[in-house]
Amino acid sequence: MWAAFYGLATAALVASWRVDPKRTREALKIGARSMHGLVPRILGMVALVGLVLAFVPPEVLRRLFAIRGLVGFALVSAIGAIVTMPGPIAFPLVGSLARLGAAPATLAAFVTTLTMVGIVTAPVEASYFGRRFTVIRQVLSFVTAIVIGLLMGVFLT
Repeated sequence: MWAAFYGLATAALVASWRVDPKRTREALKIGARSMHGLVPRILGMVALVGLVLAFVPPEVLRRLFAIRGLVGFALVSAIGAIVTMPGPIAFPLVGSLARLGAAPATLAAFVTTLTMVGIVTAPVEASYFGRRFTVIRQVLSFVTAIVIGLLMGVFLT
């Protein structure tokens, strides 16, 4: 699949170069500048998340997700909003937490905030889309995550 993607991108680049080499060169320069600014931020976020996960023992996670009621729900949702990780990492993590006995509503809110809200990634998002957009999106995503968690609690318990 990746080979097809890269092959298509290469074919599009060659076609663009043949049509207008000057504009293609400028587009490549813009893309390189954008990537140059973005890569350190992304690597920093990945390193921060990795460090947090590496230093939090599994027993702490087990106790954290065992907290029942509104306090546990809010705490886990807030942690998910801060940590932020992609779905392919988040869903197996949530599966492990479910095997530890975490409540479905808590897990639903956690995974939703984990993948939709991004306090750690907010500065990068704001630099591209603006502060106002980022704040509105983050708040709406957090509220949506809470609603999803509550609904999952109603339907699964």
